[in-house]
Amino acid sequence: MSREQAYLHILDANSKIQWNVAMILEAKAVEAEKVRNWILNHVHQGSFETHEKQLSEPLSVHEQLVEVVEGLTKLQNGLCSNLKSLIVSDDDSSGGDGDFGGMFSGSFDMEDNDS
Repeated sequence: MSREQAYLHILDANSKIQWNVAMILEAKAVEAEKVRNWILNHVHQGSFETHEKQLSEPLSVHEQLVEVVEGLTKLQNGLCSNLKSLIVSDDDSSGGDGDFGGMFSGSFDMEDNDS
């Protein structure tokens, strides 16, 4: 397998992971919408014994959602670092002018020469 084919396999795997993450987020959004509708229709102030209990229950739900988002963020950061390693290995042979491959190696005259 050539280097280019290996890179294509890595990019294909990353795109499949991204698609699965998108599906997870879509399912979480649908689930959150269902929970919101149920809470709006069934949970009232009288459903809780104390004000502290009324605050602690939603906070525990929010903590779980934050943990899911943190996990997905860590996954995305890992994928990003993998993709950066692919880009960095290709930049070594590109020409050395950042990400532009020597495209802007000439000088620019920023002064007005019309006068």
